[in-house]
Amino acid sequence: MNQPKPMLTLSQVMSRLAAEKGIQKEFRMDSNGEMKLQGTGHSYKPEELKIIRTYRFEGDSNPDDNAALYVIEDLSGQKGILIEAYGAESNYPGDTFDSFLREIPADEQDEYKFE
Repeated sequence: MNQPKPMLTLSQVMSRLAAEKGIQKEFRMDSNGEMKLQGTGHSYKPEELKIIRTYRFEGDSNPDDNAALYVIEDLSGQKGILIEAYGAESNYPGDTFDSFLREIPADEQDEYKFE
């Protein structure tokens, strides 16, 4: 009987994205509600981005360890990650982040699926 492969951790996925796909920058929403890619001054609108892969992580014993990692691509082809803690304690307060994220179109791509 085949044993299922253990799930990758958040840090393992981040390492593989950096090593295998060259994705090292991070998208972050600032305190003004503007989404920016690390190292650029550009403020993005949801329609300028596309979610190309979503990973979800759940802590074994603590629901506060829940997180989502999104691989996001902008219109020029630049890619970065966006990390969101979810559940009881989100790392982005208020509805601004959730609304912004829901408006980003998704086109999940298998090339970013790690097994």
